[in-house]
Amino acid sequence: MILQALCEYYERTRSEAGIADPGFSRQKIQFVLIIDGNGNLLEVRDLRFIQNNRSGPKELIVPEPVKRSSGIAANFAWDNTMYALGETAADKTERAASAFMAFKKLNHEVGDGIDDEGMKALLRFLDTWQPSKAANLDNWEEMADLNVVFQLDRDLGFIHERPKVRDAWLHYRTLKISKITSTCLVTGIKTPISRIHPSIKGVKNTQTSGAAIVSFGLEAFCSYGKQQNYNAPVGEASAFAYTTALNHLLRFGSPQRIQIGDATTVFWTSRALPLEGFMGMILGSKYDAAELQDRRNFLKSVKEGRMPIGIDPDVRFYILGLSPNAARISIRFWHASTISDIFDNVGQHFRDLAIVKSFDSDPDFPAVGQLLRETAVLHKSENIPPVLGGALVRSILSGLPYPLGFYSALLGRIRADKEINYFRAAIIKAFLARKYRSMGVSKEVTVTLNTEETNVAYRLGRLFAVLEKVQLDAIPGSNVTIKDRLYCAASASPRSVFPQVLRTAQHHIQKTVYGPKSDKLIREILQGVQDFPAYLSLDDQGLFALGYYHQRQAFFAKRAEQ
Repeated sequence: MILQALCEYYERTRSEAGIADPGFSRQKIQFVLIIDGNGNLLEVRDLRFIQNNRSGPKELIVPEPVKRSSGIAANFAWDNTMYALGETAADKTERAASAFMAFKKLNHEVGDGIDDEGMKALLRFLDTWQPSKAANLDNWEEMADLNVVFQLDRDLGFIHERPKVRDAWLHYRTLKISKITSTCLVTGIKTPISRIHPSIKGVKNTQTSGAAIVSFGLEAFCSYGKQQNYNAPVGEASAFAYTTALNHLLRFGSPQRIQIGDATTVFWTSRALPLEGFMGMILGSKYDAAELQDRRNFLKSVKEGRMPIGIDPDVRFYILGLSPNAARISIRFWHASTISDIFDNVGQHFRDLAIVKSFDSDPDFPAVGQLLRETAVLHKSENIPPVLGGALVRSILSGLPYPLGFYSALLGRIRADKEINYFRAAIIKAFLARKYRSMGVSKEVTVTLNTEETNVAYRLGRLFAVLEKVQLDAIPGSNVTIKDRLYCAASASPRSVFPQVLRTAQHHIQKTVYGPKSDKLIREILQGVQDFPAYLSLDDQGLFALGYYHQRQAFFAKRAEQ
């Protein structure tokens, strides 16, 4: 299903700029070697661009690269300097010499006999070039081991782009197509099967040379005497199509790619739509300031359940999460649905998250990454538990209850750092709202303070916030409050904490001008609380946190009104 959807995306987008034709690939190129008709090197030109004070390579469509492991294998008409110039920054003279000979041999195999001025010039260059000259090039220290292409002097394009050179490469590639035929798992048609699929690049924390989704590297993974990817037969054309489509979605700056925890996530639709990249707005948090208002308007429509005009709600929508696994790529999550279902479920997600803000700057539409970081030590993305991102995204897109592990991890972080902020309160509210709805329980979890709520845990959370305020009023500037010392115990085993804290609070109440108001509020909250529970369940610990958060925000709101 995944490979088929990617192949369909390739067929739909192959006419767009930057999408490679069969036999070619989009690769990062840093320098171009300009040669004359006799093969003399005239100039080395830097193709890199500067963005945000950092240099980046230019991406060009070049002949499809070979897949290297530890052996020597050259590319046609482009490669890194060890192959194209026979020199490397590392002390590998013999290996560099072998690489250059392999590069020269391949280019002669493809290019001999071609009546093309550019190809002839490239072959003359390779026949006369001395690798020892590379170190004398002006740009050598910067270009060593980076990728280069070739250009004939005064030409606008590169040598590998010349029509006759392209045709020669495609003819050569056709002769190298696998002789093993079988029924392709993607198309269902009997066709030559790809032995090794092209590498996929752009998945965070994978090796720079790329990794594979379909791969059989050890004999233990093989069966019936089949080798490598013949164990999962995918046709040459399908293997090229799905990897090219995925590399296009994963490219640098792609609007259809975001990072969710350890999962690099891409998304696309079955038909071209103006809002094909809208999932980046919904799940992501990075956007240009100029797009702020448009983003807010769009997300507001999603939250309110209003489908944008001109969008077919039945168009299929695909979301794929990929994570690194040694030299391979794991499927962290896969979701195929319609735009209508996505809008409905994501809108419900935002409605469930809605809660009174701590600060005006708190986002109306928290991104998934922002929510996940609340479960991580020091709020760092690399500390997010690996499986949570995929599980949370699946819950959001399917409308199912949020993962219990996500909720438990959040409560654990609250106990560890004693912080209940806007994001954490929103997560607790959303988790409980979805759980009650899935169980058919008619219980509302409110956006703001609910003074009518009779749940003991919620009331005790409110009481804890009041007692903390009483302490701060009595001891202004105190660096440590009862929240810092007693929150864990109060939210888990109230009976062991509240009787003593209430006795201490009476002394604090007598010292403050707000004492009578605080005493009255305490009495109102305790109405209906017959006894302090010995223990609170995980759900009640969440309600305790919500009661605490709501009561604190109510204090701030009153202060702002005064």
